[in-house]
Amino acid sequence: MKANNNLTFKNTKEVFERKLPFLLNRNKIISEVRHFFSKEDFIEVDTPILQYSPGMEVHLFAFETMFNDITGSNNKKLYLHTSPEFSMKKLLSFGMKNIYQFTHTFRNEVVSPTHYPEFTMLEWYRIGYNYKKLMDDCEKILQCSAEIIGTDYFEYKNKKCFANKGIEKLTIAEAFQKFCNFDILSTIDDINNPSPKLIIPFAKKLNINVSENDTWDDIYEKIMFEYIEPNLGIEKPTILYEYPIHQAALSAPKPENKNIAERFELYVCGVELANAFTELTDRKVQEERFLHDQTEKQKIYGTTFPIDYEFLDAIENLENCTGIAMGIDRLIMLANHTDNIKDVLWIEIPTLPEF
Repeated sequence: MKANNNLTFKNTKEVFERKLPFLLNRNKIISEVRHFFSKEDFIEVDTPILQYSPGMEVHLFAFETMFNDITGSNNKKLYLHTSPEFSMKKLLSFGMKNIYQFTHTFRNEVVSPTHYPEFTMLEWYRIGYNYKKLMDDCEKILQCSAEIIGTDYFEYKNKKCFANKGIEKLTIAEAFQKFCNFDILSTIDDINNPSPKLIIPFAKKLNINVSENDTWDDIYEKIMFEYIEPNLGIEKPTILYEYPIHQAALSAPKPENKNIAERFELYVCGVELANAFTELTDRKVQEERFLHDQTEKQKIYGTTFPIDYEFLDAIENLENCTGIAMGIDRLIMLANHTDNIKDVLWIEIPTLPEF
């Protein structure tokens, strides 16, 4: 049968042979990270990819499918999860302690050198700690990942980040002051839903293009992309922490300042690798956040996802805990000093756009 020349096929023997050293390093890194968690007395778990609710973040998009009951009487819309978080927290509510998993994760969005619609996420939770403990975990995982493949640094687009020089820690406020010379927290006029009016003048001074429909978060993300993220994780990894509470997602507030979330993100070579929280255990607040996110998603995109009320029941039974999600493909890419996430995937999805 003649091949369809309208399709884009990407998997050839030559491509695979070029990638094979990276892929063998991939196996070494994953094995070494598993060894790290074993030493820390974690239990590896395996949760379903198919979910009733794929996640509630406003700007995340999921792949959807249908469960077709053989009788035709119980068909249900299901989603491929955008994170294993809901399921893992249910396990914690049943009495599990420190747990982790490697899982295929799905986000229906743009493809790029650092994004792929199906990717491997490493997610782990610790009972009895706040997010500061996960900062230590990140440092150790970066170190062991580099060492196991015989390097002492990560690299992306000629930016280097050394695994053994410690970690830089910057609050969001410190980062904006350092790289943009203004107080980002002073631009928040409503802690739950800030208007863009106070951030617009600072954005214009930075020559950021602002449209009339931009929200505070839209402008914040543009500034982050242009001025802050490219400067993070250079020479040493950077932890960016203490986010405004309206960006908390599933994070608890700081006990001493309810306007700030106990959340951090890890950056290496200007690339975001991980997102961490001290976990919110207040069901009422979490439900309010989900309802707000549903409304925002509907308003912006004309669609929304259902709320997993079983998850809300679960967090009522959570002990104090902290959790983090890390993009393992990105970690492996940076450790291999390659600039394209496809180089560390065993095989690509045919027909996706080239990048």
